[in-house]
Amino acid sequence: MTATVATGRIAGIHAEIARTGRGEVFIHLRPEREVEAELAASVAAAGPLAGVVLAVKDNVDVAGLPTTAGCPSFARIAHSDAPAVAVLRAAGAVVIGKTNLDQFATGLVGTRSPYGAVRDSRRPDHISGGSSSGSAVAVALGFADIAIGTDTAGSGRVPAGLQGIVGIKPTVGVVSTEGVVPACASYDCVTVFAADLDTADRAMGVMATAAGPRPFPSDTALSATRDPVIAVPADLSMLDSEWRAAFSRYVETAAATDFSVREIDMTDFLAAAALLYDGALVAERHDAVGGFVGTGAPDLDPTVARIIGAASRFSATDLLADRRRVADLAASALALLDGVDVLVVPTAPAHPTLAEVAADPVGVNSRMGTFTNFCNLFDMCALAVPAGMAGPAQFGVTLLSGSHRDAVLVDLARRLAGVDSRPSWAEKVSDTVELAVFGAHLRGQPLDHQLVDRGARWAGEVLTAPAYRLVALDTTPPKPGLVRDDVGGRAIRGEKWVLSSAALGGFLAELPAPMLLGSIELADGSDIVGFGAQAQALAAGTDLTVDHWLDR
Repeated sequence: MTATVATGRIAGIHAEIARTGRGEVFIHLRPEREVEAELAASVAAAGPLAGVVLAVKDNVDVAGLPTTAGCPSFARIAHSDAPAVAVLRAAGAVVIGKTNLDQFATGLVGTRSPYGAVRDSRRPDHISGGSSSGSAVAVALGFADIAIGTDTAGSGRVPAGLQGIVGIKPTVGVVSTEGVVPACASYDCVTVFAADLDTADRAMGVMATAAGPRPFPSDTALSATRDPVIAVPADLSMLDSEWRAAFSRYVETAAATDFSVREIDMTDFLAAAALLYDGALVAERHDAVGGFVGTGAPDLDPTVARIIGAASRFSATDLLADRRRVADLAASALALLDGVDVLVVPTAPAHPTLAEVAADPVGVNSRMGTFTNFCNLFDMCALAVPAGMAGPAQFGVTLLSGSHRDAVLVDLARRLAGVDSRPSWAEKVSDTVELAVFGAHLRGQPLDHQLVDRGARWAGEVLTAPAYRLVALDTTPPKPGLVRDDVGGRAIRGEKWVLSSAALGGFLAELPAPMLLGSIELADGSDIVGFGAQAQALAAGTDLTVDHWLDR
């Protein structure tokens, strides 16, 4: 974005908010001139998020602004940015304001707020989805490029699905939740919304540098398997015909892209989903804000107050019993995903009207969490993406996998969209190594499975300096080895893969003599870790340098 483009953009957004009558999206809008000046400075500084307009859910601290959590009498002025906000701002993102939400992030509908119900971006008589309602609609209407949400039961996914945008819900604990008003502290996540996957991925890559208590492990998978298997619910009878058809179209596209599809029984997933609000786990909401709710403040949403107030009835024994129940359900449910790359579900089961929610606020809200509530309880990561239309409604699906498999979700979503391999946000904050391979480990060759099975990501071709030769090694199976030869060597084409440090260590432990891992000089003068062979292999092996591995 150029400074010229940035000039006047915030004024244009303010004017559009007024023109469309969408003031309910924001609880606080920062002064127009102040934000405009920051945006111009951001563009000039040319950081990774230069010129990006950021909206922040109003249960997340932004320095100098009130944090209301959707309740005016609860408000306090934040003295510093939440870490997740701070790293985005340091990268160039400019906060335009704080967004509306279901009060205390308790809800999936976006209507439980004294600041007004946040309406759908396209059909104002329908809900936006919650609790990150304002954040999702701000992105959908172009009031922000990216937005911060939070997710405990699906708040970073349901509004993404209903608004036709992307929502990334990372593994629990990967991103800091400091400076966030807790809902259920054990399961809360900070999330990102954007109009497209690349923008969301870029923003999450920055936000994840505000590391939480669970960094990515040394064996993090960076991509999915070559022939991915997706699991889908065997029973979708709770959806109407248009929503079932929309989901079927997405699955058919996956099957046509050489994904294998496996139907699974969702009974245990759904049983766990019900525990999040109907069981003792809701006691964590009472621990977070129950004391304030007990004051009976007049601006409390009545539905939220009933849910949180009633949670005081549970004992510690009840909570421990339900946590054991969740663990048992997780063990049986996740066993169904053995050999599966990703579970794909409809993000939401329907798109209710405001009137339907008003008539049955608890029942409709519970239904909205059908395919989301179990996710954080089972320590899964999730990626919500648009998937076309279901009649007049925007339709979305969510890709889910186990903890720290965030990169796998992004990889699969891109493959389904026909996009080439590229780094995901999770790769950018993981301990990774670039590896150059030649011969049998090239993509499509007999040993490339040793890379793919370790979650390595193909990252394109490389060319060595003109100082190498390839020789046939006496190994099983036979493979060529790269040997340094400064006198008679040539430039050899190979490939670059990116993999976790643990995967590289596994390779090193299994390498047969005379193969080795060492530094390879590339044609541009840089060095990369690569497969080579001991020097004696040049004399003992058959020279293959002039075959198809050679740069001609």
